[in-house]
Amino acid sequence: MRAARKSSLYRNEVTEGAVIAVRQALARVEAGKDPPADLGGSSEHGWQPLLRQAERAIDWSRDDTASVLRKIHSADGFPGVEDLLFDQRFRLFDAHPEACLAGRPGMLIARRRGAICRATRDGAVWIGELQPVDAAQRRFKRPAVLTLGALAEALPPSENSVADGGGTPGDRDIRYEERGAVAYLHFDFYNGALNTAQCERLRAAYAQARQRPTRVIVLTGGPDFWCNGMHLHCIEAADSPADASWANINAIDDLARDILTTDTHLTIAALQGNAAAGGVFLALAADSVLARSGIVLNPHYRGMGNLYGSEYWTYLLPRRVGAEQAHSIMTRRLPIGAPEARALGLIDAHGGSDAVSFRALVDGCADRLAKSDRFTQVLADKRTQRARDERARSLADYRAEELERMRMNFYGFDPSYHIARHRFVHRTPHAWTPLHLAQHRRLGFAGRRETASA
Repeated sequence: MRAARKSSLYRNEVTEGAVIAVRQALARVEAGKDPPADLGGSSEHGWQPLLRQAERAIDWSRDDTASVLRKIHSADGFPGVEDLLFDQRFRLFDAHPEACLAGRPGMLIARRRGAICRATRDGAVWIGELQPVDAAQRRFKRPAVLTLGALAEALPPSENSVADGGGTPGDRDIRYEERGAVAYLHFDFYNGALNTAQCERLRAAYAQARQRPTRVIVLTGGPDFWCNGMHLHCIEAADSPADASWANINAIDDLARDILTTDTHLTIAALQGNAAAGGVFLALAADSVLARSGIVLNPHYRGMGNLYGSEYWTYLLPRRVGAEQAHSIMTRRLPIGAPEARALGLIDAHGGSDAVSFRALVDGCADRLAKSDRFTQVLADKRTQRARDERARSLADYRAEELERMRMNFYGFDPSYHIARHRFVHRTPHAWTPLHLAQHRRLGFAGRRETASA
């Protein structure tokens, strides 16, 4: 297996392997072949027992960095690894290696952008997310520093520039690199959620990227998620979830506007991972949208308590798919695979069965754009089109209308958004499958109504 979180393996290798297995099984049935021999009977390859917390427990005095990472990865994103911090029990998630810091094994030695750093036998790891175990606390997952509150303030800060490049893959959530005339802005936020502070840092990194003498900016997102919009866990933890929601959506809107109004570069959103809600429309703010063939998009908000949404979607979506198709996408609330998204015009192209082949696709596209003899003309055409659209209706007007609807979601008399967010964050299961997914029940209701009226 890759050195990755369990949830990442599920979203990639396991999911793709399961689809292949189902297709092979259906092909065998269609061909009339006998089922294969049972492969699960031997003790070596049969079903394994569930791992218990005691088997995942970290011994900070003995475990090296690789062991600590493997244990936390094995339980991420559920159920997490239980551990003791400040005499309180938490479950640990989102672990990454630290390149330079060290200390006495088990000692908390630093904090950085929501994460805490803890020393191992041969180095240190960053722990990005904590979930309290104590029933007296709000038991949902959120950034470690936010969870610990005042307890984390005693830890010394360890900061890096948002776009300093270099370093190890795990030591920052925003990285910048250049390859010739192409700039790559990498941002890998846990579960794709983007809180207010992360929006502001990403926006600052993007502003720095625009100052560089490059021609193309590629927004890569993370390997599992490109972006999923607002950070509902941070909002749930706020003293005023309504105020936190308002700040978060405005911060994402600011970032989307900066991408939309970029007139110095051509921009590419490279979706190597899934995207949902506001993250989809943040991607559509780029000039071109490329997606790995196996990803899934959920370009709608209504499942979160009839949330209206912003990120200029009322401008971005119709200009790609038309008003009628835009209405259908937002009301059906169904996931869309990359091939269907391409057929709808939601994205420009898809390809690559894995991360390596997709990166090659993106690199080739970005390089061709940067070296094209028509680059100057394409950029001029982009400025002309943006000016024409602005005269027809300003971006400020689109945003104002969207946010007025969002204000009602956050502060209005209907609590649906706050209830849905609370259920999502606390992992409360639905009493039944929603009707937009269980459409057979909707048809059944219609049939009974027709019978009754007859």
